[in-house]
Amino acid sequence: MSRRPGIKDVAASAGVSIKTVSRVVNEEMAVHPETRARVLHAIQALGYVPNTAARSLKSGTNGAIGIVIDSLADTFFAALVSAIERRALAEGLSVLVASTNLDPERERELLLSFVAGHQVAGVIFAPVAAEHPYLAPFRSSTPLVAVDRSRAGIDSVVVDDRGSAALAVQQLVDLGHRRIAFFDQDERFSTIHRRMSGYLDVLNAADIDFDSELVAVNIDGSLDYRSEIDRVLGLDDPATAFFASNARAAIELTTVLHRTGRQHTPMISFGDFSFADVIQPGVSCIDQDPFLIGNAAIERLLALRESPSAEPQEWIVPTALLQRGSGEVAPFRSAVPLPALAEGGSR
Repeated sequence: MSRRPGIKDVAASAGVSIKTVSRVVNEEMAVHPETRARVLHAIQALGYVPNTAARSLKSGTNGAIGIVIDSLADTFFAALVSAIERRALAEGLSVLVASTNLDPERERELLLSFVAGHQVAGVIFAPVAAEHPYLAPFRSSTPLVAVDRSRAGIDSVVVDDRGSAALAVQQLVDLGHRRIAFFDQDERFSTIHRRMSGYLDVLNAADIDFDSELVAVNIDGSLDYRSEIDRVLGLDDPATAFFASNARAAIELTTVLHRTGRQHTPMISFGDFSFADVIQPGVSCIDQDPFLIGNAAIERLLALRESPSAEPQEWIVPTALLQRGSGEVAPFRSAVPLPALAEGGSR
């Protein structure tokens, strides 16, 4: 059996001193970025795992959990972090939070920094890249839990995106809607692909032809919701209802519909948001509860501390369709286009 790689091997591979490797592992600032990158690459390539006991005695960072998410500006992830932090503090653990901004390279840098640098007690992250082979050497020492999106070889806490989306769209179909707009299709997220599949499942079962004109495509977060709403409501055969594939899209849809006097246009959101239950009508939604997901994720992480290399599992958190008024309306005339408003106009 070959011996486990040590700090000397990393230093030789990266062409640096042992002290430099130690500085990178200890997350010290006095290391040139290019040198740090070489050391992290060598750590990944060799599968080097720093001595956890020695690191925790020196820095105390083994008492922290790393959380890596898309963005704290996203209401779903902000609530999820809050749930994880509350549970972590009850266990005497602190949290370190970082955002990827959906950049796979940034994600890799952050995850390696947490597991090889800070040597945290575990990491909960929302995956961006399709695969994370560089994390394999650390599974035996560091609990890893993915949230929102499943990844092979890593414990995951998710919801049934496809089935939950189908539940929402089915309600609209049962009310008589056959022209249901999908807002928005975003290639960056596997969750949205699964929700689109649920949407298509219902249309196929109901013998409703799919019309790509009813799909608002979001490219790199640059979708103009006002113009897309005007477009789908201005078709010869216009949309009579909306399905928002995520809370961000639902907030944009709700804002534009209210500002343009179309607030009674039927819609259901995948994901709740802060003012969804106080406006009139209230926004019906698939309740993808970030607090349930966050609590499930940290409970799994705490369990993995006993055996971090246990066989990975996928944990599916239940969802519910909350009916508040906006998604319980049959097709009606005011769902067709109203006169377009000039920017800054009022009705």
